[in-house]
Amino acid sequence: MYGKSINRLRFFGNKKSLENITLGFLKETVPLEETRASASPESVAKFVKQGYKVRIEKNLGILSNFSNAEYEKAGGIISTTKQIFQSDVITKINIPTEKEISNLTEKHIWISNIYPGRNTKLAEKISKTGANSYALDCVPRISRAQSMDVLSSMQNISGYKAVVEAASSLPRFFGGQITAAGKVLPAKILIVGGGVAGLAAIGLAKNMGAIVRCTDTRSLVKEQVESLGGIFVPVPFNESGDGRGGYAKEMSEDFKKAQKKMLKGNF
Repeated sequence: MYGKSINRLRFFGNKKSLENITLGFLKETVPLEETRASASPESVAKFVKQGYKVRIEKNLGILSNFSNAEYEKAGGIISTTKQIFQSDVITKINIPTEKEISNLTEKHIWISNIYPGRNTKLAEKISKTGANSYALDCVPRISRAQSMDVLSSMQNISGYKAVVEAASSLPRFFGGQITAAGKVLPAKILIVGGGVAGLAAIGLAKNMGAIVRCTDTRSLVKEQVESLGGIFVPVPFNESGDGRGGYAKEMSEDFKKAQKKMLKGNF
Protein backbone atom coordinates (compact mmCIF):
# COMPACT_ATOMS: atom_id res chain seq x y z
CA MET A 1 0.00 0.00 0.00
CA TYR A 2 2.90 2.34 0.72
CA GLY A 3 5.24 1.41 -2.11
CA LYS A 4 4.46 4.23 -4.52
CA SER A 5 4.56 6.98 -1.90
CA ILE A 6 7.83 5.80 -0.37
CA ASN A 7 9.47 5.63 -3.80
CA ARG A 8 8.94 9.38 -4.09
CA LEU A 9 10.46 10.36 -0.72
CA ARG A 10 13.53 11.77 -2.43
CA PHE A 11 11.25 14.46 -3.91
CA PHE A 12 10.17 15.60 -0.45
CA GLY A 13 13.51 16.86 0.77
CA ASN A 14 15.01 13.52 1.76
CA LYS A 15 18.57 13.55 0.43
CA LYS A 16 19.24 9.89 1.11
CA SER A 17 19.33 7.39 -1.74
CA LEU A 18 16.70 4.65 -1.68
CA GLU A 19 19.34 2.11 -0.61
CA ASN A 20 20.04 4.08 2.55
CA ILE A 21 16.41 4.59 3.61
CA THR A 22 15.19 2.36 6.43
CA LEU A 23 11.49 1.57 6.69
CA GLY A 24 10.05 0.72 10.09
CA PHE A 25 6.66 -0.96 10.53
CA LEU A 26 5.07 -0.59 13.96
CA LYS A 27 2.71 -3.06 15.60
CA GLU A 28 -0.80 -1.73 16.22
CA THR A 29 -1.56 -0.59 19.79
CA VAL A 30 -5.20 -1.69 19.95
CA PRO A 31 -4.78 -5.50 20.20
CA LEU A 32 -7.76 -7.74 19.44
CA GLU A 33 -9.65 -4.71 18.09
CA GLU A 34 -7.22 -4.16 15.21
CA THR A 35 -6.13 -7.27 13.32
CA ARG A 36 -4.54 -5.49 10.35
CA ALA A 37 -0.80 -4.95 9.87
CA SER A 38 0.76 -2.06 7.95
CA ALA A 39 2.98 -4.49 5.99
CA SER A 40 2.65 -8.07 4.79
CA PRO A 41 5.58 -10.40 4.02
CA GLU A 42 4.76 -9.88 0.32
CA SER A 43 5.08 -6.08 0.53
CA VAL A 44 8.24 -6.37 2.63
CA ALA A 45 9.82 -8.54 -0.08
CA LYS A 46 9.01 -5.84 -2.66
CA PHE A 47 10.60 -3.10 -0.54
CA VAL A 48 13.72 -5.18 0.06
CA LYS A 49 13.99 -5.88 -3.68
CA GLN A 50 13.87 -2.13 -4.32
CA GLY A 51 16.85 -1.66 -2.01
CA TYR A 52 15.26 -0.55 1.25
CA LYS A 53 16.28 -1.82 4.66
CA VAL A 54 13.11 -2.97 6.42
CA ARG A 55 12.54 -3.26 10.16
CA ILE A 56 9.48 -5.15 11.42
CA GLU A 57 8.33 -4.82 15.02
CA LYS A 58 8.15 -8.25 16.65
CA ASN A 59 4.71 -9.90 16.23
CA LEU A 60 3.58 -7.19 13.80
CA GLY A 61 1.40 -9.58 11.81
CA ILE A 62 0.37 -12.20 14.37
CA LEU A 63 -3.31 -11.19 14.27
CA SER A 64 -3.15 -11.13 10.46
CA ASN A 65 -1.74 -14.69 10.48
CA PHE A 66 1.73 -13.55 9.40
CA SER A 67 4.53 -15.05 11.49
CA ASN A 68 7.83 -13.38 12.35
CA ALA A 69 9.56 -16.11 10.34
CA GLU A 70 7.62 -15.13 7.20
CA TYR A 71 8.77 -11.52 7.53
CA GLU A 72 12.37 -12.63 8.04
CA LYS A 73 12.17 -14.88 4.98
CA ALA A 74 10.97 -11.85 3.00
CA GLY A 75 14.06 -9.92 4.08
CA GLY A 76 12.67 -7.96 7.04
CA ILE A 77 14.58 -7.51 10.29
CA ILE A 78 12.54 -8.34 13.41
CA SER A 79 13.08 -5.39 15.75
CA THR A 80 12.05 -3.82 19.04
CA THR A 81 9.95 -0.65 19.25
CA LYS A 82 13.11 1.33 20.07
CA GLN A 83 14.85 -0.01 16.95
CA ILE A 84 11.82 0.84 14.79
CA PHE A 85 12.20 4.49 15.78
CA GLN A 86 15.76 4.42 14.45
CA SER A 87 14.21 4.09 10.98
CA ASP A 88 13.79 6.97 8.56
CA VAL A 89 10.19 6.16 7.65
CA ILE A 90 7.78 4.80 10.25
CA THR A 91 4.36 3.44 9.43
CA LYS A 92 1.33 1.97 11.13
CA ILE A 93 -2.41 1.94 10.44
CA ASN A 94 -4.01 3.68 13.40
CA ILE A 95 -3.20 7.13 14.78
CA PRO A 96 0.02 7.47 16.80
CA THR A 97 -0.10 7.21 20.57
CA GLU A 98 1.30 9.92 22.85
CA LYS A 99 4.38 7.78 23.46
CA GLU A 100 4.95 7.27 19.74
CA ILE A 101 4.63 11.00 19.11
CA SER A 102 7.20 11.72 21.84
CA ASN A 103 9.69 9.52 19.96
CA LEU A 104 9.32 11.40 16.68
CA THR A 105 11.98 13.88 15.53
CA GLU A 106 12.65 16.05 12.49
CA LYS A 107 14.58 13.12 11.01
CA HIS A 108 11.44 10.99 10.75
CA ILE A 109 8.74 10.56 8.14
CA TRP A 110 5.51 9.30 9.72
CA ILE A 111 2.79 7.54 7.70
CA SER A 112 -0.57 6.47 9.20
CA ASN A 113 -4.18 7.50 9.57
CA ILE A 114 -4.24 10.87 11.35
CA TYR A 115 -7.67 12.41 10.60
CA PRO A 116 -6.42 16.02 10.84
CA GLY A 117 -9.80 17.42 9.83
CA ARG A 118 -11.44 16.20 13.02
CA ASN A 119 -8.38 15.88 15.22
CA THR A 120 -6.46 19.11 14.78
CA LYS A 121 -4.71 18.79 18.15
CA LEU A 122 -3.18 15.46 17.16
CA ALA A 123 -1.99 16.90 13.83
CA GLU A 124 -0.44 19.86 15.65
CA LYS A 125 1.39 17.57 18.10
CA ILE A 126 2.91 15.57 15.26
CA SER A 127 3.85 18.79 13.42
CA LYS A 128 5.62 20.17 16.50
CA THR A 129 7.98 17.17 16.58
CA GLY A 130 9.42 18.39 13.27
CA ALA A 131 8.64 15.08 11.55
CA ASN A 132 7.12 15.03 8.07
CA SER A 133 3.77 13.25 8.32
CA TYR A 134 1.41 11.79 5.73
CA ALA A 135 -2.21 11.10 6.64
CA LEU A 136 -3.42 8.07 4.70
CA ASP A 137 -7.02 9.07 5.36
CA CYS A 138 -6.41 12.24 3.32
CA VAL A 139 -5.21 10.50 0.17
CA PRO A 140 -7.46 11.71 -2.69
CA ARG A 141 -9.97 9.04 -3.68
CA ILE A 142 -9.06 8.95 -7.35
CA SER A 143 -7.93 6.10 -9.62
CA ARG A 144 -4.27 7.15 -9.58
CA ALA A 145 -4.14 7.00 -5.78
CA GLN A 146 -6.19 3.86 -5.13
CA SER A 147 -3.12 1.83 -4.21
CA MET A 148 -2.71 4.14 -1.18
CA ASP A 149 -6.42 4.69 -0.43
CA VAL A 150 -7.10 2.90 2.86
CA LEU A 151 -10.72 4.11 2.97
CA SER A 152 -11.78 2.44 -0.28
CA SER A 153 -10.11 -0.86 0.57
CA MET A 154 -11.87 -1.06 3.93
CA GLN A 155 -15.25 -0.06 2.48
CA ASN A 156 -14.88 -2.74 -0.16
CA ILE A 157 -14.49 -5.32 2.61
CA SER A 158 -17.38 -3.89 4.65
CA GLY A 159 -19.74 -4.17 1.67
CA TYR A 160 -18.72 -7.77 1.10
CA LYS A 161 -19.10 -8.66 4.78
CA ALA A 162 -22.51 -6.97 5.03
CA VAL A 163 -23.88 -9.33 2.37
CA VAL A 164 -22.31 -12.38 4.03
CA GLU A 165 -23.92 -11.47 7.36
CA ALA A 166 -27.26 -10.69 5.69
CA ALA A 167 -27.24 -14.09 3.97
CA SER A 168 -26.49 -15.75 7.29
CA SER A 169 -29.40 -13.95 8.99
CA LEU A 170 -31.96 -14.50 6.22
CA PRO A 171 -33.92 -17.72 6.89
CA ARG A 172 -33.86 -18.75 3.20
CA PHE A 173 -31.54 -18.98 0.20
CA PHE A 174 -30.33 -15.94 -1.70
CA GLY A 175 -30.44 -17.84 -4.98
CA GLY A 176 -33.54 -19.49 -6.40
CA GLN A 177 -33.84 -23.27 -6.62
CA ILE A 178 -36.06 -25.75 -8.41
CA THR A 179 -36.11 -29.16 -6.76
CA ALA A 180 -38.37 -32.19 -6.61
CA ALA A 181 -39.64 -30.80 -3.32
CA GLY A 182 -40.70 -27.52 -4.85
CA LYS A 183 -39.54 -24.13 -6.10
CA VAL A 184 -37.70 -21.45 -4.11
CA LEU A 185 -37.71 -17.94 -5.56
CA PRO A 186 -34.51 -15.85 -5.36
CA ALA A 187 -34.29 -13.33 -2.54
CA LYS A 188 -34.82 -9.65 -3.34
CA ILE A 189 -32.07 -7.41 -1.99
CA LEU A 190 -32.10 -3.61 -1.71
CA ILE A 191 -28.78 -1.85 -1.22
CA VAL A 192 -28.91 1.81 -0.19
CA GLY A 193 -25.89 3.63 -1.54
CA GLY A 194 -23.80 2.67 -4.57
CA GLY A 195 -20.38 3.73 -3.35
CA VAL A 196 -17.41 1.40 -2.91
CA ALA A 197 -19.16 -0.67 -0.22
CA GLY A 198 -22.46 -0.72 -2.10
CA LEU A 199 -20.89 -1.90 -5.35
CA ALA A 200 -19.00 -4.67 -3.54
CA ALA A 201 -22.29 -5.72 -1.92
CA ILE A 202 -24.09 -5.75 -5.28
CA GLY A 203 -21.43 -7.94 -6.88
CA LEU A 204 -21.50 -10.55 -4.13
CA ALA A 205 -25.29 -10.61 -3.69
CA LYS A 206 -25.73 -11.01 -7.46
CA ASN A 207 -23.20 -13.83 -7.56
CA MET A 208 -25.13 -15.55 -4.76
CA GLY A 209 -28.21 -15.55 -6.96
CA ALA A 210 -30.27 -12.73 -5.47
CA ILE A 211 -32.28 -10.12 -7.35
CA VAL A 212 -30.38 -6.97 -6.44
CA ARG A 213 -31.68 -3.42 -6.46
CA CYS A 214 -29.72 -0.34 -5.47
CA THR A 215 -30.70 3.26 -4.83
CA ASP A 216 -28.42 6.28 -4.63
CA THR A 217 -28.77 10.05 -4.75
CA ARG A 218 -26.17 10.30 -7.54
CA SER A 219 -27.20 9.70 -11.14
CA LEU A 220 -23.72 8.53 -12.19
CA VAL A 221 -24.12 5.43 -10.00
CA LYS A 222 -26.82 4.01 -12.29
CA GLU A 223 -24.36 2.79 -14.92
CA GLN A 224 -22.07 1.24 -12.32
CA VAL A 225 -24.94 -0.62 -10.64
CA GLU A 226 -26.22 -1.99 -13.95
CA SER A 227 -22.73 -3.06 -15.03
CA LEU A 228 -22.73 -5.43 -12.04
CA GLY A 229 -26.13 -6.84 -12.89
CA GLY A 230 -28.08 -4.78 -10.39
CA ILE A 231 -31.28 -2.78 -10.93
CA PHE A 232 -30.99 0.93 -10.21
CA VAL A 233 -33.95 2.43 -8.32
CA PRO A 234 -34.06 6.24 -8.53
CA VAL A 235 -35.82 8.35 -5.93
CA PRO A 236 -38.95 9.86 -7.56
CA PHE A 237 -37.89 13.44 -6.89
CA ASN A 238 -36.28 15.91 -9.29
CA GLU A 239 -33.05 16.76 -7.45
CA SER A 240 -29.49 15.73 -8.28
CA GLY A 241 -27.25 14.39 -5.55
CA ASP A 242 -24.06 14.65 -7.62
CA GLY A 243 -21.41 16.60 -5.73
CA ARG A 244 -17.76 17.41 -6.40
CA GLY A 245 -15.36 14.63 -7.35
CA GLY A 246 -18.09 12.00 -7.58
CA TYR A 247 -19.16 12.42 -3.97
CA ALA A 248 -22.78 12.88 -2.94
CA LYS A 249 -23.97 16.24 -1.64
CA GLU A 250 -26.41 17.02 1.17
CA MET A 251 -29.98 16.58 -0.06
CA SER A 252 -33.00 18.75 0.73
CA GLU A 253 -35.59 17.80 3.33
CA ASP A 254 -38.19 17.29 0.58
CA PHE A 255 -35.89 14.82 -1.16
CA LYS A 256 -35.34 12.92 2.10
CA LYS A 257 -39.10 12.65 2.62
CA ALA A 258 -39.53 11.29 -0.91
CA GLN A 259 -36.71 8.84 -0.30
CA LYS A 260 -38.26 7.55 2.95
CA LYS A 261 -41.61 7.12 1.22
CA MET A 262 -39.95 5.16 -1.58
CA LEU A 263 -38.10 2.88 0.84
CA LYS A 264 -41.36 2.07 2.61
CA GLY A 265 -43.11 1.28 -0.68
CA ASN A 266 -43.14 -1.80 -2.88
CA PHE A 267 -40.71 -1.36 -5.75
